[in-house]
Amino acid sequence: MTSIHAQPVSFQIPPKMRAAQCTDYGTNVEQILSVPQEGTVDTPRLGIDKPPAAFKNEMLIKVQAVALAPGDARVMSGKTREFQGPPQFPYTPGGDVCGIVVAVPEETKKGGQCKFSVGDRVAARFMNKPLGMLGEYALCNTDVCDVVPQNVSSEDAAALVSSAVVAVLIADRIREGDRVLIYGAGGGVGSHLCQMARLQGASYVAGVGMDYERLMEAPLYCDYAVDYTKTDPFSVKEWCDKPFDVIIDLAGGAWPALLQHRSSGHPSIVKSAKSKGRYLTITPDNPVFEIHKMRDFFKIFLFPSLGRAISSRIGLSRASMPKYSYVLALPETSEALTRTLALASENKLIACIDEQGPFPFTSDGVRRAFELQASYHSKGKVVITVSSDK
Repeated sequence: MTSIHAQPVSFQIPPKMRAAQCTDYGTNVEQILSVPQEGTVDTPRLGIDKPPAAFKNEMLIKVQAVALAPGDARVMSGKTREFQGPPQFPYTPGGDVCGIVVAVPEETKKGGQCKFSVGDRVAARFMNKPLGMLGEYALCNTDVCDVVPQNVSSEDAAALVSSAVVAVLIADRIREGDRVLIYGAGGGVGSHLCQMARLQGASYVAGVGMDYERLMEAPLYCDYAVDYTKTDPFSVKEWCDKPFDVIIDLAGGAWPALLQHRSSGHPSIVKSAKSKGRYLTITPDNPVFEIHKMRDFFKIFLFPSLGRAISSRIGLSRASMPKYSYVLALPETSEALTRTLALASENKLIACIDEQGPFPFTSDGVRRAFELQASYHSKGKVVITVSSDK
């Protein structure tokens, strides 16, 4: 065992660790995903091993909790292997993490001193692609990382570090008094955005999701919610009579539905761009996509978004459709994460974790977590507890 004495606090770091191992691309987690009962995976070494996600400015942490996201299931499926694939098999999945710093670099890549110290409990989101975090130790990126407040649990911090940050940034686009509809309100981003919309001053917040009753309960507190499998949200009379100022599509498919209702002559549930109506989204029309070449990326993301943005601003659609904006671009700095953790510490933003979790760090637990994430029907974030050791 190696002792790290880079700071006054020190940790004994074993040469081997337990880590989730994915042996191939696919969706059958029983066949390709497991967690060994004993330490059989090399513990990453700071300054020697490169992070599998190929980022710079890393430090070593003892992992306490990992939160999954759509990208974790997408990488494992191989649907974006040319752009997000692991450097080799087997690989350790996981991108959003909370853990204890056990080793920091003597000097950062920019020549300065690392802003974190051994013993700090930190949360870091994925950088480039979600790889390498679902083990007892991991190299995390210091650029998108911050110290976790004492009154925020490690599981909550992992849940907040990515999806809640997205919710905070989207909420910055909500204006005081707005009537807001959140399409896909029950997922990882939506569960936090419902809270942030109210905090931002929205006068009315409605949610669309399968578990509509949960959307109107604490801590989401939507004013009204519908189950899209039973009710067409684009035909709700109250919303047609008093249209929304902004629709936030987190699930995909709301724009084509708006177009279809417009062509059918039905009144819209959202104001037109001419009347300052907005449509914000973070996903293509189909959230389950494959990208193997750059032309796939252009076809799925760039061309539709660019065409809709232009037509809804200067084209004929401006009078009948809201102003379209594709808004997802997580910053490569920690300021938004700092804001998010502060809101959680002040109990203004409650981390939402699916009630089936947190899942245990076992083969069965990790497999069930990935199956839930891949279903796109989680109620909040899917979180795995790796360790509770301090």
